[in-house]
Amino acid sequence: MNKNIQHINTQIAEHKRDVVNHPLYSQLNTIEDVQKLMEVHVYAVWDFMSLLKGLQIELTSTTLPWKPIGDNKIRRLINSIVLEEESDVDADGNPASHYEMYLDAMKECGANTTEIENFVDSITDINLPKVNTAIDSFLATTFDVLKTGEAHKIASAFTFGREDLIPDMFTAIVNDLSKEHTIDKFVYYLERHIELDGGEHGPLALQLIADLCGDDRQKWKEVEQTAKDCLVARKALWDVVLSNLN
Repeated sequence: MNKNIQHINTQIAEHKRDVVNHPLYSQLNTIEDVQKLMEVHVYAVWDFMSLLKGLQIELTSTTLPWKPIGDNKIRRLINSIVLEEESDVDADGNPASHYEMYLDAMKECGANTTEIENFVDSITDINLPKVNTAIDSFLATTFDVLKTGEAHKIASAFTFGREDLIPDMFTAIVNDLSKEHTIDKFVYYLERHIELDGGEHGPLALQLIADLCGDDRQKWKEVEQTAKDCLVARKALWDVVLSNLN
């Protein structure tokens, strides 16, 4: 593994543990608990897709006329992740983005999707409508990074704040939920993320950061700080969900 990636993993280890070992998971004891989690977590699922599209905008050609922008290898990395995140196959074998799969899972278990669907429908630009203090703060962390237009920072939020984190975090949730609840589409969504992020997307995203930063020490420092900020924001979001359960 790249030595700079190893250094960052060491520096963010405590923040990562705060999320991976969050007490929220052990408190998901009823279907109502799952609903409350999903009604908040869906915003993280949605803004993850925004991070991915931010990378695609910065690192590939997304406007007319088409031009061969950037590094060939980086373009392939981004587009391969976009293919599966934006047009994967759901539990019924139909093409769907992971956000749409999550909405289906919410509906299956009785969670309210009206708020998130109204939120997404009302968005007109990168300045987001308000939801509540907790969700607004979480989304602000993500969109402050996106507004920089700096690919290495966006890749850090995408990787260390989500992709590199998801396998451990979602495994913990699946193990707790599958013992007592029948929520097939949610379990499918989680297991699909574990499969992709642990087996394919995680290593690709780490390689992307290494390619973007190269030997630029300042960029590596900014990647580390962005990673910490995103992990702190995720823990704060989980704290709010936990307080709602209690």
